[in-house]
Amino acid sequence: MHEMSLAEGIVQLVEDAARADGCSKVKVIWLEIGQLAAVEKEALRFCFDAVTRDGIAEGARLEIIETPGQGWCMKCEGNVPVTALYEACPVCGSYQIQVTGGSEMRVKEFEVE
Repeated sequence: MHEMSLAEGIVQLVEDAARADGCSKVKVIWLEIGQLAAVEKEALRFCFDAVTRDGIAEGARLEIIETPGQGWCMKCEGNVPVTALYEACPVCGSYQIQVTGGSEMRVKEFEVE
C-alpha cells in the first residue's frame, strides 16, 4: 500500500513548513490529486489519520480535490479529457494519447493555528 508512504510524506512536508513558521497546530490540509494519479483516496485518508497521531497535525482534516485527467491526442492533434490510462481518444478513437495532466499530487494549501 503506497498510500502510507504518500501520507507520511504529506504530513512531514506540512509539519516541517508549519514548524518553520512557528505554528503549533495544523487544522486542515487541502490536497490536489489527479484523476490518473493511481492513489486510492479512502486508503490515503485512513493512512493520514494513522500518521498524524502524536504530531502537530493530529486531528487535522484532509480535504481532497480531484483534478481531471487531460491528454494530447497525436492523431487529432488536440487536447482531450482522459478518465483512465490507456483508454482511446474520446474524439477519434486513437490510442496515441500523451497524458498532460491529472497524474500529479500536491499539497495545495494548509491551515494552521
